Amino acid sequence: MLTAVGTTAATMTLLAGCSADRTESPARSATSAPVSTPAVEPPVREVTPAGLADAVTLDHVMGHVRAFQQIADNHNGTRASGTPGYDASVDYVAGLLRGAGFEVTTPEFSYKRYDLESVKFSADGRDVKGHVLEYSVGTREPVTAKPVTVAAAGCAPADFPADVRGAFAVITRGDCTFTDKARHAQSAGAVGVVIVNNEDGPPFGLTLGTEDVPAIPVLAVARDDADQVREAEQLRLEVDAETTPITTRNIIAETRTGTPDDVVMAGAHLDSVVVGPGMNDNASGSSAVLETALRLGSSPRVPHRMRFAFWGGEEDGLVGSSEYVGGLDAAGRRALALYLNFDMLASPNGGYFTYDGDDSERNGAAAGPAGSDGIERVFAKFYADRGIQLGAADFDGRSDYGPFIAVGIPAGGVATGAERKKSEKEAEMWGGEAGVAFDPNYHSPRDTIDNINTDLLAVNAAAVAHAVAAYALATNGPDGVPSVERRQRTEG
Repeated sequence: MLTAVGTTAATMTLLAGCSADRTESPARSATSAPVSTPAVEPPVREVTPAGLADAVTLDHVMGHVRAFQQIADNHNGTRASGTPGYDASVDYVAGLLRGAGFEVTTPEFSYKRYDLESVKFSADGRDVKGHVLEYSVGTREPVTAKPVTVAAAGCAPADFPADVRGAFAVITRGDCTFTDKARHAQSAGAVGVVIVNNEDGPPFGLTLGTEDVPAIPVLAVARDDADQVREAEQLRLEVDAETTPITTRNIIAETRTGTPDDVVMAGAHLDSVVVGPGMNDNASGSSAVLETALRLGSSPRVPHRMRFAFWGGEEDGLVGSSEYVGGLDAAGRRALALYLNFDMLASPNGGYFTYDGDDSERNGAAAGPAGSDGIERVFAKFYADRGIQLGAADFDGRSDYGPFIAVGIPAGGVATGAERKKSEKEAEMWGGEAGVAFDPNYHSPRDTIDNINTDLLAVNAAAVAHAVAAYALATNGPDGVPSVERRQRTEG
């Protein structure tokens, strides 16, 4: 799952709807242990929600999880986009789907990954909370200089006084881009820029963008810290950060039956964070979607064309899914009846959540596009039939459904929780330990196969299969979810 703060800007090198396959290589290196592929069972004879849910067994889903763990073990403990571990993960998934008869493409895309390791900022020796702007350069060594307040907005060269040379330029946020302010400061000889927020609260999520990045460090501070910064005799800044060009791939697999202009899509992100193997986040979701596709088969007797996606670059800002949606033309968007997303299905201290498509909780983001409420109800009934209480996850766009709902495509899915701590009420509902994160090993090297809650994964993998089958069969969508035909009528 994407972290809550910070995104990356992707530069598309090939439209996501086009094929950009590279030669597939075995998911191992010359000195690595072999990756064991679980036996692929034949597709179900008849597609039904209950039948497909029963066919997607924990043993087979865990077989894929074990394969992903071995891939990470073979490649320095990571499956992050742009690494050999991710490429091997792509080859594993694409190979199984091609072998099962799916039409598979692995379109490439490129972007820049920004890794901020640490920041230390102080005013006259007293620590100040500094928020480094995304894509800001790091400092090879600590930078120490006086602050000089820029009285104007910093949007023109004339705004900068002569004594800013060799100093930190302190500039209020607003009126022009951060890059413009920083480049003018750089031209005036400043050694760094401190942006003061122009509203209350911390300046989260600010970015310089990837083009024409200034050569001096840029950070922001809250308005409450402005006086401490401006009145200091000396500021000291140390930033350990790096921007890395990444080229990676999505996997798009499609059935050979069903109406091509009435598509049901399900997906999960395949990449891990750089520092860990990503078994819960998100080998759990990828494995459940993969096994569901394999048991559905490449030529199911259903009215919908079924499309399965395994996204790259999710951990760097939903890049792969954003590239895919951005590459769809108007007809391609209309053809997508809905998108189902599965991100983190096996948190060790987890719970059962479905995205709040109708915003019934009135908490956080608004309701999703029309039809998202129906998806939520489909999942709610699945869990209710099993005597499991569901929690509502805010539709905040933190995972790969975000780009879909942004263009009006209904979406939904299930998850088991990330870094937030489980409440007493939630511990009563689902067991586990209150006051502890749903996944204490979130985004860490400890997100190994030992981090997988197999009880949750068994139920959630069945939920994936149940929902995929329900929508594969639905001509008008169960529980009020619109078909493509209905959406076209309401749009036109």
